[in-house]
Amino acid sequence: MLALNFVKQLGQIRLDVDLRLPASGIIAIFGRSGAGKTSFINIVSGLSKPDEGHIAFGEHVLCDTWQGIHLPPEKRRIGYVFQDARLFPHYTVKGNLLYGNHGKPDPELFSEVVQLLDISHLLTRYPASLSGGEKQRVAIGRALLSQPDMLLMDEPLASLDLPRKQELMPYLESLAKSVSIPVLYVSHSLDEILRLADHMVVLEQGKVIGNGALTDVWASSVMRPWLSAREQSSVLQLKVSEHHPSYPLTQLCIGPDLPLWVSRVRRPAGDMVRVRIHANDISVTRIKPAQTSIRNVLPAIVEGIEPHQYHADIVVIRLAIGTSILTANITPWAADELNLQVGDKLYAQIKGVSLSQQDLA
Repeated sequence: MLALNFVKQLGQIRLDVDLRLPASGIIAIFGRSGAGKTSFINIVSGLSKPDEGHIAFGEHVLCDTWQGIHLPPEKRRIGYVFQDARLFPHYTVKGNLLYGNHGKPDPELFSEVVQLLDISHLLTRYPASLSGGEKQRVAIGRALLSQPDMLLMDEPLASLDLPRKQELMPYLESLAKSVSIPVLYVSHSLDEILRLADHMVVLEQGKVIGNGALTDVWASSVMRPWLSAREQSSVLQLKVSEHHPSYPLTQLCIGPDLPLWVSRVRRPAGDMVRVRIHANDISVTRIKPAQTSIRNVLPAIVEGIEPHQYHADIVVIRLAIGTSILTANITPWAADELNLQVGDKLYAQIKGVSLSQQDLA
């Protein structure tokens, strides 16, 4: 567990953090520009010192202002990947990577990292000849070869154009599945966070306003200001049950004996996939339709009803379906006509074609 309890005055903003974070997986640090995201990880890394506080990873105390402990960055066993790769221009790619090994190469680890990031063909080249995405892959490799206990990534895609971002994203997804250390990933991109993160921390003016599993934070009211009505959605982790033998569809398990059919997923049965279901793609009915083109007609219980905070023409319905909670947007007219009440039993209709590969990670 990563225990963070510190304060730091940043001009007019006071960064005030009290968190317990997982010891593995990608932890997204999200918020507006100026919310304190980079200062947050700079304090964790030791590049900046809190006014007061305590930082520990397991039993390893990195900082304790009351005991006079403040380990310098090089003694914290933390890898740091910046927005710009910051490679040594006079070293080849291999030289930059070996720098992460502190001059003590581990051939097996070196081979694993090079293979993970697909940079074997770049080893003899110099940074000036690399694309932005290639430079970032080398920077990530250098950080991993230092064998850190923790990896910090400060907007690693922010300086890249769209093609380079698309080039690097699959490697970040592979990284997310491969490493067994915590990765603090600063980003203002919700698309990146949805594809990569397991856990999410939301900062606002230096304060932590959201913290928890990505699926929980995404479903909370904290995210409403960040998402247009069209982007309002629920994020679920579901298991692949089977692939349809005749049609390009995959069945996921949303609850006991509750299949959710989606466009074909390139994952074997038993794998877990992340599904994003937009609130505008869910309709509700009191009577189960007998004949319909919609493949997913699922029993649901109304858990909550509220007007949308920012859109007067939308009523937000929270639906319990199996072991999951989904959000549906309907019109006030529909809500009144259906006379919806908390506890009502309904059927939720979700088009299988609305859940395409881009909504599944």
